[in-house]
Amino acid sequence: MKKSELVYREILYQSIEKKNRVLTQAELARTLKLSLSVINKSVKLLDKMGAVEIRQRSLHIIDIKKTLYYWASIRNLQKDIVYSTRVELPVKEIEKQMPNNIVFGAYSAYKFLFKDVSADYSEVYVYGDETLKERFPSAKGPPNLFVLKKDDLIEKYGKTTTIANTFVDLWNLKEWYAKEFLKNMEEKLHGILE
Repeated sequence: MKKSELVYREILYQSIEKKNRVLTQAELARTLKLSLSVINKSVKLLDKMGAVEIRQRSLHIIDIKKTLYYWASIRNLQKDIVYSTRVELPVKEIEKQMPNNIVFGAYSAYKFLFKDVSADYSEVYVYGDETLKERFPSAKGPPNLFVLKKDDLIEKYGKTTTIANTFVDLWNLKEWYAKEFLKNMEEKLHGILE
């Protein structure tokens, strides 16, 4: 994940989960351990499209939906895959066998966040590292376990990706049922994305 994406994730986390639409760039820099120039460059793009408003001492989130869709459009999920394999187990079993140091993404994150599934899914996406190879060795067949590179800050949000991160990851998946998950997610976020 690019540094600018870490900024978008935090802005969206603050505005969706925390209901906080006023931030400061200094606060973002401290929280994300990034330079002010990275923060400034990232939010300037959002300011140009009217998604945020940069004021003298604060940053106001004006359009959550625009920020969310912008991040979804620039996200390159495939580039972040560090390991994938075939696991001959049902999805629920794969999820149960995950170690504590991973963060669930995509379909699993949606299931745990909303206590619901939009359709049966057959892939598990997690943020972790290549140590999962020991638990889930390389196997032939179409991969159904995808390990995405875990950044240093993702665990601070919990055992699942943030709502925005989940949406963005689902947006970037090609399975037909990703569209179903997205549609239901948009319905659940209807009041928030206005």
